[in-house]
Amino acid sequence: MKNTVFTGIATALITPLNEKGVDYEKLGTLIDWQIAEGVDALVVCGTTGEASTLSDDEHRKVISHAVKCSGGRVPIIAGTGSNETSYAIELTQHACEAGADAVLVVTPYYNKATQKGLIQHYTMIADKSEKPVILYNVPSRTGVNIEPATYEALADHENIVAIKEANGNISKIVETMARVGDKLDLYSGNDDQIVPIMSMGGKGVISVLSNVLPAKAREICTRFMNGDVAGAAKLQCEMHDLNTALFCEVNPIPVKAAMAAMGFCENYLRLPMTPMDEDKFQVLLKCMREQGLNV
Repeated sequence: MKNTVFTGIATALITPLNEKGVDYEKLGTLIDWQIAEGVDALVVCGTTGEASTLSDDEHRKVISHAVKCSGGRVPIIAGTGSNETSYAIELTQHACEAGADAVLVVTPYYNKATQKGLIQHYTMIADKSEKPVILYNVPSRTGVNIEPATYEALADHENIVAIKEANGNISKIVETMARVGDKLDLYSGNDDQIVPIMSMGGKGVISVLSNVLPAKAREICTRFMNGDVAGAAKLQCEMHDLNTALFCEVNPIPVKAAMAAMGFCENYLRLPMTPMDEDKFQVLLKCMREQGLNV
């Protein structure tokens, strides 16, 4: 097995935005709080970080700022995916130069590459990366699924080390682990599947939920890794309603509203994202209060 980037929970961090752009001061505050709460790693410029609406300059600056703010306290994983291979390589090389510990590369979106195209895409990025590459599969958003045989074709590349799997198909995940479980680490990309995926040998989760409740979300992984599978499952179930509320509209709309309610950012999203429906927001607040948050 290659070196593991992290074990436990990595927060897929929001990007604090306002009308002027990225609020780097609030980003730094958020990073400090997440680390103090005990997260094992941080992911910046991912789906939850609204990377698709960041300018090229903002994208690069957020990665560099996160590395600087973390000061080596936890691994920083930079989202560097694109539906154009050469641009993904450019972002990946910037992240490496900026000091990120790993890169998270989503499947090319919209153009729906073939499995052959995915193999070539990821191989070219990994060839140019100086840091570990985590493959990110989220077909509900990108329109393309990484098949188990494709993971197998990529698994021997020395720089490809892990999978963030958000396809939701446990049967496919079992097949993937049967093929590459001794070569690639597996992380859940869905907060409602942390325990099921860890039961298949997963190392943890790249989490939206942990923006809001980092310590409690991490406890799911901690209990599992300490052998308390029943306790981990119980906590997973206890957080079901909040998880549901955080995904009642497309991510990151609800989590941005939640973090604004906690004072970490403005409830500001860039179009075509729009603020959360008020009725749904009230349900989200209720779920947050039930988890002990003062909002």
